[in-house]
Amino acid sequence: MIIKLSRYLGEYKKYVLIVPLTVFLVVACELSIPLLMAKIIDVGIANQDIAYIARTGLYMVLLALAAICFGILNMRFTSTGSMGFGANLRSALFEKVQKYSFKNIDHFSTASLVTRLTNDVNVLQFTFMMGMRILLRAPMILMIAFILAYNINARLSLVLALAIPLLVVGVAVIMRTAGKRFAKVQEKLDALNKTIQENLIGIRVVKAFVREPFEIQKFKKSNDEFTEAAIRAVNVAILNMPVMMLVMNGATLAIIWQGGQMVYWGGMGAGELLTFISYAFQILFSVMMISMIFIMGARAQASGHRILEVLETEVDIIDLPGKNGENPQVHSGRIEFHNVSFRYNPEGSGENVLSDINLSIEPGEVVGIVGGTGTGKSTLVHLIPRLYDVTQGAVCVDGVDVRDYRLEDLRRSIGIVLQKNTLFSGTIRENLLWGNENATQEEIEAACKAAQAHDFIMSFPDGYETQLGQGGVNLSGGQKQRLCIARAMLKKPKILILDDSTSAVDSTTEAKIRAAFYQNLAGTTVLIIAQRISSVQEADKIIVLDDGRIAGIGTHAELLASNTIYQEIYHSQQEGVLVQ
Repeated sequence: MIIKLSRYLGEYKKYVLIVPLTVFLVVACELSIPLLMAKIIDVGIANQDIAYIARTGLYMVLLALAAICFGILNMRFTSTGSMGFGANLRSALFEKVQKYSFKNIDHFSTASLVTRLTNDVNVLQFTFMMGMRILLRAPMILMIAFILAYNINARLSLVLALAIPLLVVGVAVIMRTAGKRFAKVQEKLDALNKTIQENLIGIRVVKAFVREPFEIQKFKKSNDEFTEAAIRAVNVAILNMPVMMLVMNGATLAIIWQGGQMVYWGGMGAGELLTFISYAFQILFSVMMISMIFIMGARAQASGHRILEVLETEVDIIDLPGKNGENPQVHSGRIEFHNVSFRYNPEGSGENVLSDINLSIEPGEVVGIVGGTGTGKSTLVHLIPRLYDVTQGAVCVDGVDVRDYRLEDLRRSIGIVLQKNTLFSGTIRENLLWGNENATQEEIEAACKAAQAHDFIMSFPDGYETQLGQGGVNLSGGQKQRLCIARAMLKKPKILILDDSTSAVDSTTEAKIRAAFYQNLAGTTVLIIAQRISSVQEADKIIVLDDGRIAGIGTHAELLASNTIYQEIYHSQQEGVLVQ
């Protein structure tokens, strides 16, 4: 995992490579100070040599200042390296998610992806920073201080040789349990973020149905589960400190007891004992710091696996090499379905959403698609721009399998307005320019007039420069639909797909939008998914879907005369009109 993640250091690797040098210089300065202190006690004070004490003390001050300077450099380099690592990792994750197909996105919940791009990256970033500061420094201090302590008194160093393995065993036991519990914490955090996200997105519905108490209880449950998981993980992690302190204090007492006797019987100088105790503290403290990093590493390991899961997920819809190395382009917008079947989990045993679809749509035709809920209408049109890939058969545009187009070329030729009307924070103009970033003001206004959006846009004080809230919350449902239609029309696509995109628009406005299709999109193939027969009855032909299969194709008059399903839909809607 470390090797896989280290590639995201990128241009910040130079900061990481210089860190060991600064750490070594800091350690060398800090470990030299106790040796000088021993000389002051055993030589300067013993001989009452004031000049020697002052000179040696000055050396100690200079070493301390040098340690501070090198320490500041170390902190600067580690901070820069870790922040850069986090930035690169977030960018890589975001770019990977942008390449995901609908199937890949369906695999991860939105809340989980948000947690992985934020909390999990922050955990790795912080652990990496502390690791560079401590995992280099602590082992270096441990080894050098132990050698120096051994040179001072080999017999006393046996106490340290016994204490260190005890600490390592204690940390290993704690880590083994903590790792699993921290993984559970991240799962509960996903669930908590999902609850928050759903509530904030649907806050208007919550208030409309007076469901605040229910949402509060649902949040409380997720919050309590997260808290409980965090406490369970922390309860293991906090055992680290008592274990460390018990071993450290025991080792210190043993050193003082044995060392005191040596000083008393003349086998060791008082300065040497103080120096040895200083090294012992640094050795044991280093082991404790390493153990703390390992505990942090247990959580970082859980976050790292979650991040790699996103980065290593295989994107199932990618550009495939064109035949003979060519990159075909969409010219006319002819659509063909050849024995197409589709299910969301091709490897699983689920039923097909679409089965045996054979269909031909000529360039410039306006085609309506109707059917009951769950009959596969949206899935059918999603196969054209390869938002999903067929399980069997082939979808062709202009006689070319859509899998032989470059995704960018294919999707640039197709305008699509999905069921969920999505707008982004920014101005109305900026949202419209998604359709064509080089569009002139005249082209923007023409598309908006065709989509019956120009008038309500101009009713705002700032017109096309009106700022939209996140998701276009300051617009009505019908206004958002019309802006989305205008955005798609501005693209001037060869194929335009409208997935129930006029459901929030009144019948008069919808009729004007349909008229604009015939007038302004004469050469564009238009597919209209609709619940209302009135939305598609003027189409060149209408496709009736039932249980994922084509149940009829024809004009409004032909289907009304011969297709039972179409008749049922039509008469049920006519009855509703009469009742109104």
